[in-house]
Amino acid sequence: MKRIHIRGGTPLSGIIPISGAKNAALPLLAAGLLTEGTLTLDNVPNVVDIESMLALLAELGATVETDVNTGTNGSGSGFGLSVRLSTPAIRSTTAVYDLVRKMRASVLVLGPLVARFGHARVSLPGGCAIGTRPIDLHLKALQAMGAEVGLDAGYVEVSAPKGLTGAVFTFPSVSVTGTENALMAAVLARGETRICNAAREPEIGDLARCLVAMGADITGIDTDTLKVQGVERLGSARHAVIPDRIETGTFAIAAAITGGSIELQGTRLELIGATADALRQAGIAIEPTAHGIRVARRDNGVRGVDVMTEPFPGFPTDMQAQIMALMTVADGAAMITETVFENRFMHVPELCRMGANINVHSASAIIRGVPALSGAPVMATDLRASVSLVLAGLAARGETIVNRVYHLDRGYERLEDKLAACGATIERADD
Repeated sequence: MKRIHIRGGTPLSGIIPISGAKNAALPLLAAGLLTEGTLTLDNVPNVVDIESMLALLAELGATVETDVNTGTNGSGSGFGLSVRLSTPAIRSTTAVYDLVRKMRASVLVLGPLVARFGHARVSLPGGCAIGTRPIDLHLKALQAMGAEVGLDAGYVEVSAPKGLTGAVFTFPSVSVTGTENALMAAVLARGETRICNAAREPEIGDLARCLVAMGADITGIDTDTLKVQGVERLGSARHAVIPDRIETGTFAIAAAITGGSIELQGTRLELIGATADALRQAGIAIEPTAHGIRVARRDNGVRGVDVMTEPFPGFPTDMQAQIMALMTVADGAAMITETVFENRFMHVPELCRMGANINVHSASAIIRGVPALSGAPVMATDLRASVSLVLAGLAARGETIVNRVYHLDRGYERLEDKLAACGATIERADD
């Protein structure tokens, strides 16, 4: 089993290129099923979740071509992929369990398959380490457009042999992937679809703009009401994936927790509004540059701040573990409340192994800052929890060993290389 060794205590300094957003690239790849033409995506992050999605699309019948290190993030870094997808015909409309179980975002093929081919059979993704995240809202949106839904042997089967019809659907609670599936289904539905209480994450806006480039008619982009006038077909397009706001925030905290100064290139400050606000309250300097963002810790250290996770534009749940790592070495106390997913404090016992002072009460964690963390062997439990342990290791005295780092590879492109380039003592090893 692979693990990462970190010897902490070095302030990071230098430049880190930010990769394309995994959470934007996954629905964009699924959108390639909507057209007979070719969809070319640049700045696709070269991570395991992308590999899994490409394998699923190929299994369904898409032709997939990739160029390594040609899709850049605008800074000339050479990170990422350019991906060309072509699906003139389909071999299967079934997303099998062995592929779906590797990545919950596989459910994003549901809307495109039903919209273009009239049928989809997708394995239920089941629960995961940070909560159940059911797909019932995805199915209700498709039912509102006239689809029939059934369940058989662990698969959800959705049919619309005569095509989908535009409808008004209001999400009872905000769902990012639900909004993405509904949007992709609506672009080929007959008539107008109105998606109300839509999620507003930047990744959804990125998907909508790509669909428009393919010929879709969408208004209300970046608002909570998306209006879609269905079209008969979509065409070819080329689109660059937006920078990863979670990777941006993660490396911003790497600068803050080590007392360093890092320029994050190829990203934009507006993508991390709530995260930047919290870091500034904690005493961290964040300023835009000609090529991205500079993050530095001021001489007076880090102050404890309270954070509550919320749908965009609130503080992202995918940054909760990272901000908690920072608060473990802050001056004073902080309270972090998780409102988006249940069971997302599994990094707490591991941080406590490193000397953190954290007490969990229901959906809130009280963190009292300590003068320093101590390196220790720790175990990663999910993608964001694992990177929080890396961040803690960068600040800790002595050596930290992070086990089960395959979680990291799902969403961070060459994490060790980027940190080492800024002075971190970090390397990967095998048992």
